[in-house]
Amino acid sequence: MNEEISCIIRHFSHYCSLSSGEKQLLMTLEDSPTDIKSGTLLWEMGDPANEFCTLKSGWAYSYRHLEDGDRQILEVFLPGDIIGLREFAFSQRLENVRMIDDSVVCHFPHKSMLDVFRQSLTLTSVMFAIGSRQQALLTERLVTLARLSARKKMAHFLCEMHMRLRQTNPGIGNQLRLPLSQEQLADILGLSPVHVSRTFTALSEDGLVFRDRHRVTIPDLSALCAEGEFNDYYLSDNVRPLLGEIA
Repeated sequence: MNEEISCIIRHFSHYCSLSSGEKQLLMTLEDSPTDIKSGTLLWEMGDPANEFCTLKSGWAYSYRHLEDGDRQILEVFLPGDIIGLREFAFSQRLENVRMIDDSVVCHFPHKSMLDVFRQSLTLTSVMFAIGSRQQALLTERLVTLARLSARKKMAHFLCEMHMRLRQTNPGIGNQLRLPLSQEQLADILGLSPVHVSRTFTALSEDGLVFRDRHRVTIPDLSALCAEGEFNDYYLSDNVRPLLGEIA
């Protein structure tokens, strides 16, 4: 099992222990890998919603266009994530999805998800937990957009991304790769690109964050969390006892 294939397994294993059979079942969701270039539109709002994708490698984001021509990025997808999960009950896509960098994506029809549900209560439970966490991420983003200053928004977002990456890559340390442009960060945080640049400069001057192109260093994660009023409750391990009781 190579590192790329095991990414979705590491993601699911964050929620509970998986048997060898359950790992094999997850791997069937990555039977058809497709290389997709940075900037490619994976699908568009209004397209038929008849399949999911697993992100085997690379990053992607979902977004909506606003009437004034602006764009709001809704969610950032990382390796191991399932894209399109929230649209399972709908016949059309609710948002656009575009690749952030060169990626490997595996498409699988809704029927494959139903096969997983029929064969494994554990994976079904984890799938619901993942859907719940995606909703929690959107709720947290809504609160930060509405209530926090630009400085706190940026600090909060960086803490969130660091924790998400650390859950599937425990050896990440105090650095993370952040392949997002100024414009993309602006559309995530509801700021202008100029404001994003100024905010990074201010955080750097205070020794909280240092950025070198797509590499971000966080010298003191606790200090950055305090700056961004970041509480990891919506990303923490508190789902595990629930899944244990179900199993």
